[in-house]
Amino acid sequence: MDKMAQHPIEIYEAVQDEAAFEDRYSRQLRFGPIGSAGQDRLRSARVLVVGTGALGASLAQHMTRAGVGVVRLADRDYVEPSNLQRQMLFDEEDARSATPKAVAAARKLKRMNGGVRIEAHVVDVSKRTLGYLLAGVDLVLDGTDNAATRLALSDACFSLGIPLVYGGVTASEGMSAALIPGRTACLRCLIGDSAADDGTDTCDTVGVISPAVEFVASLQAAEALKWLSGNREAMRGTWVTADIWTFRVRELKLPGGRSRCACCGTGASTADNRLRQDDKPAIEAAVMCGRDSVQVTLGEAIALDVVRPLLEERGCTLTVNPYLTKAELPDGKRLVLFSDGRVLVQGTSDAGEAIRLCTDMLQPHREGESIVG
Repeated sequence: MDKMAQHPIEIYEAVQDEAAFEDRYSRQLRFGPIGSAGQDRLRSARVLVVGTGALGASLAQHMTRAGVGVVRLADRDYVEPSNLQRQMLFDEEDARSATPKAVAAARKLKRMNGGVRIEAHVVDVSKRTLGYLLAGVDLVLDGTDNAATRLALSDACFSLGIPLVYGGVTASEGMSAALIPGRTACLRCLIGDSAADDGTDTCDTVGVISPAVEFVASLQAAEALKWLSGNREAMRGTWVTADIWTFRVRELKLPGGRSRCACCGTGASTADNRLRQDDKPAIEAAVMCGRDSVQVTLGEAIALDVVRPLLEERGCTLTVNPYLTKAELPDGKRLVLFSDGRVLVQGTSDAGEAIRLCTDMLQPHREGESIVG
């Protein structure tokens, strides 16, 4: 089996209506910098939106409504009630059913524009998965919420020569920059090598307001449309930061690549090994900043149909859909299991405790029974 076939994928093929094409995009076609030639370029373009939460949902909607040919979504999480205040593609039913964000977003987007191919990947974006996710794309839009993923994404994009439109939001503040291999520095050179978010404010610690999200998403989407429609000379070339509550905006020119950087410097190689995959299964744990949660990666696929009765026998209350199983434990903690071998352990920020909890709760109780697929 292809490695990437192990995670849930939902695809909606494009169904073109040539007769309605010009009417649908009439206002965009009349915008001089895009016009007919630019719209044709958008139609043949492919974008990857990494993260389909607040920023990602808005970015995906902009790309879909604009008529980008393929919109690929990648997200590891599922919809919760706390998302609904700012994540525009989700509703209460998505939260009640714990629908994966990528899937819920794809279903809404398909109803917006049937002429766009929508791909939903329920997957943790990492070095192990980026090679597949980036295949064939013309541009990447950053809708992530942590430095480690952003840095891995930047490394991969610069290795492959793919532009990355960065964005981040907390509280009422946001920032954005279009990072272009061969033209600008990579994200690692701009924010440093540390992938730790320790001490950094996040939406979970200081909150966030929806208008700040939409402001940054608009900055990102505008740069994406410039690049994809062929207006690359109009790219901003700056790092913008803004606080929309006090309305302070600052713009700084982006530097070029650093000569000693393995990603954006003169010695950078497209044959970089950052996308190589380690095939050895291993249990790993990553604390999710500010969320009192840990993601445990078991290293092998989980047979959800085997796990469900096991969890019920151990006193768990389950929420089940085709993509995941959410188990409410008797002590109030939650396990959210995905078939690709990931478990979100909610209610603790201790990685060791999270691994022990997974081991205890998922240990087969009958000889010969396996939880892995």
